[in-house]
Amino acid sequence: SLALMSGGEVIFTNHSWRFLMGRFEEVVSLVQSFQKDFQKFYEKGNKSAGTRVRKAMNELKKKAQEVRKEVQEIKTKAKEEKPMM
Repeated sequence: SLALMSGGEVIFTNHSWRFLMGRFEEVVSLVQSFQKDFQKFYEKGNKSAGTRVRKAMNELKKKAQEVRKEVQEIKTKAKEEKPMM
């Protein structure tokens, strides 16, 4: 869960912060997982590695969309919980 400060600032609890950092680690891990294929394709011209890079980039795009959706949901929830002045 999250808390809303008087200035509209969103503050995360320890549980939600760990969840969000876990999402960040998923993205970092995904990028690191195809580093060797990037090198094989760009440095050595390995076409099979290029195919794997394209597939991995599509996975990264999907993961980025998931994160974008979560961020928007958090912002919307915070806005709805904002006290009226």
